[in-house]
Amino acid sequence: MRELLAKLTFGTLKKDLNRTELAQVAMLIGEKLLTDGKQLKFPAGVVAGVVDVTRSGFGFLEGIAGREKDIPIPRHEMRHIEDEDIVIARIEQRRGKTFAVPIKIVQKAVPFSVCIVQKERAKLSVWNIKTSQRVYLDVKDKSLRQLPDGAVLKVDNATKKPIEVLGVIEDPFVDEKISLAIFDKKDEHPKACITEAEAWGKTVDKGLYPDRVDLTAIPFITIDPVNAKDYDDAIYLDTATNELYVAIADVSSYVTPMSALDSEARNRGFSIYLPHRSIPMLPRNLSENICSLNEGVDRLTFTFKIKIDPATLEVAGYELFESVINSNRRYNYDEIDKFLEGAEARDETDKRIFEWLMPLNELTTKIREKRLQNGFEFATDEIRMTLDNNQNIVSTVVEEQTRSHALIEDCMLLANKCAAQYFDYGIFRCHDKPTPKKLKDLMDHLETLGLNIKPTNNVHTLIERIQEQVKGSGLEKFVDKLIIRTQQQAVYQATNIGHFGLGFERYTHFTSPIRRYSDLILHRLLKTIIKKDDKAKAHILKDIEAVTMTVSRLEREAAKVEWDFVDRKFVRWAEQNIGNSYRAIVTDVDEEGYKDTIAKIEDTIKGARVFMNPDEEAHLFDEITAEIIDVNIATTKIYAKAAKGKR
Repeated sequence: MRELLAKLTFGTLKKDLNRTELAQVAMLIGEKLLTDGKQLKFPAGVVAGVVDVTRSGFGFLEGIAGREKDIPIPRHEMRHIEDEDIVIARIEQRRGKTFAVPIKIVQKAVPFSVCIVQKERAKLSVWNIKTSQRVYLDVKDKSLRQLPDGAVLKVDNATKKPIEVLGVIEDPFVDEKISLAIFDKKDEHPKACITEAEAWGKTVDKGLYPDRVDLTAIPFITIDPVNAKDYDDAIYLDTATNELYVAIADVSSYVTPMSALDSEARNRGFSIYLPHRSIPMLPRNLSENICSLNEGVDRLTFTFKIKIDPATLEVAGYELFESVINSNRRYNYDEIDKFLEGAEARDETDKRIFEWLMPLNELTTKIREKRLQNGFEFATDEIRMTLDNNQNIVSTVVEEQTRSHALIEDCMLLANKCAAQYFDYGIFRCHDKPTPKKLKDLMDHLETLGLNIKPTNNVHTLIERIQEQVKGSGLEKFVDKLIIRTQQQAVYQATNIGHFGLGFERYTHFTSPIRRYSDLILHRLLKTIIKKDDKAKAHILKDIEAVTMTVSRLEREAAKVEWDFVDRKFVRWAEQNIGNSYRAIVTDVDEEGYKDTIAKIEDTIKGARVFMNPDEEAHLFDEITAEIIDVNIATTKIYAKAAKGKR
């Protein structure tokens, strides 16, 4: 529905809509919410948007297309409207102020709820995990009435009927099902997708692709996390010419528009990566086989050849073409780090690769140093979690940005920058600079920490000054987190506004079409451009605004699934450690009585958020000893108090 509303905001033709969309359009026309002219479009003064409901009950409308932001909705117009509901609203002027008046709720925020059974006499009583609201279900199925307390159900919000029993809350294996169900994500692909994927087989015969550039003699390599199974990028540096090859899996040759594979990929948007496994955007026969740049097999690729000027470290030229490669070796980041630190080659293949990999490392290091003159690098505390066979935490390790990560990152950034040069209207990855209000909030926080930063109107200079002042204090990653909170969210857009965080005037996502639908769409667009196929290009671009908004939303949802699952694992661990105390750092403080005080455990286990006793005074970035006193498995809340002298 969101994508259709975006199309109607910009204007679309009936012939460009599918059967389901046509039925929805007919309903809106019948209710006189849509003009039925040459173009289907909302009439003047009518917009579709998402409602943001405040704690006080006021609502604000943000237009689907992003044109209208934070338009207030009068309290008396908020009947039956919940947070993140999608509505069609009329924009009105009252006493010189602009208001949004909802006309119709077109989509509830959440079609399904995940609920826990809590029986009450003869009725099946459940409570919603997300809202903590009690719901009474009309259940005629005797087997459902026999469900035990603690059973986890997926409930249709419209009918209030359970549609799936996920398991029981006491079972750690139910966590994954809960995280997926809350955000209405699917694990298994439809049968039609599997059939289409399997039809491609498992091997590539390069003889069938005479028009592609044959790069199979070049010693490409892949470098990925140790547990990765989908390899969508391979690299090689020609040291004689300073030409960097970035070969990307040619997913668009297998996933064609309007196919079952394409429809499902569009609905998913992104692969989801959990600590123990991935839930791929594409069926595994594609994502881990025929599309994946596995070692020692021929694969179809879409390749950039980028010439770099060693004196200026700038791109001196680039080519983009369809190709076939054969990756010589699959490395993980840990292996490459050891080699960069002086470990010896294991065989002749390693030796041949190191002849160009070491110079590439030197080159990307210099490129990175120059890039950070305009962009930023923030210390992060991304956690790598390891689970045992019972789905419980074994360990957590803070992921470090090592030399191997930096090498690959800067190769990918170069390819993404080059890809963005091909068009002025399409699919950009954009990141706007912080708002003045966010910057003021940042400075206020820093002032409470005793940091007095010389003000400047240049945001880049300001952030540099902040980072320089905290260097060596041990607070780098925490202050960086405050800085990150001031940043606007990176999104996909049809028109370019640049990427503030990276310091790039133009940027897009080209390098991960196996796991990002945005990259797949971009590949299709770039192929029409290099082949000068204007008709196919126009077809891709006709609804590109709607596509960019859809993939931006799906990116956020995929991240929320990952965060929710990790929180569920942390709360399981905490349940086994009630009464124990751990080193922690306060990361959020109660401000004006509306914000929880939260600390993050930084001990043998790292990254678990704990909600502190509200009666205890706490200051931002205080180092404390947090004693776990209680947990709520369903809501993923860990409760703690400050424990003095207790370990």
